[in-house]
Amino acid sequence: MKTASVIARYLGGAIFLVMGLNGFLNFIHFPPPAGIAGQFIGALYVSHYLWVIFAFQVIAGVLLLINRYVPLAVAVLAPVIVNVLCFHAFMAPSGFPLALFVAVLWAVIFVDVRPAFSGLFQSRLQPRV
Repeated sequence: MKTASVIARYLGGAIFLVMGLNGFLNFIHFPPPAGIAGQFIGALYVSHYLWVIFAFQVIAGVLLLINRYVPLAVAVLAPVIVNVLCFHAFMAPSGFPLALFVAVLWAVIFVDVRPAFSGLFQSRLQPRV
């Protein structure tokens, strides 16, 4: 499982670094989506909200690639991946397989760094004495 986690970390880091940088530099040209997906992306673009998302992707991608603060990168990428999955599930289904692949990569990385999140999965807070 350790090898799978390392592969997932490098692959996920590369994907998020490239896609985040593409948001700023536009070196991979994608056709604009049609319909409601296009309206949604248009609103995010005009409001500059996407710059924040791209910045989080670049930072988290670099952290994954250099193997530093990986739990932080996993925590930063979780809401980004949820939004990507929802966008493709509800508005642009053609990209859903790639979004699902990225979510699986994230899950493999999360399983490896799960002990860093152990405090979040406690049902009750123990009182301090």
